[in-house]
Amino acid sequence: MLAVDTNVLVRVLVDDPTALDQCRVARQTVSAVGEVFVSQVVQIETAWVLVSAYGLSKKRLQDAFGAIANHPAFHLQRRDVFLSALQRYLTGSADFADCVILAESVCAGHELVTFDRKLGKLAGARLLPR
Repeated sequence: MLAVDTNVLVRVLVDDPTALDQCRVARQTVSAVGEVFVSQVVQIETAWVLVSAYGLSKKRLQDAFGAIANHPAFHLQRRDVFLSALQRYLTGSADFADCVILAESVCAGHELVTFDRKLGKLAGARLLPR
């Protein structure tokens, strides 16, 4: 099993007309090894790149992340946290990285305190006064 970085995962997920050769190589590599590990940091960075650089909507991000979460070739670090964070992201206004932080905190049995108003609206987080 190989681990992939953000650049490789993005090329697997997106048909980027400016990087068609990289898309082909990334997909061939994943296909050839059969299984890849996706760390939590890569998950967070990939969400950021897909939303900020490629303009993916929440629905399209859900489709892309759902595809890798349910594909047997992709082994996600902390899959339970990933799925929880994705659900929180889809139903709230906080960004995906903050939703991962919250999901990790809840999974560990801790309340998360924050000054971030968007994050503070989600269950398991408490907004601190400014």
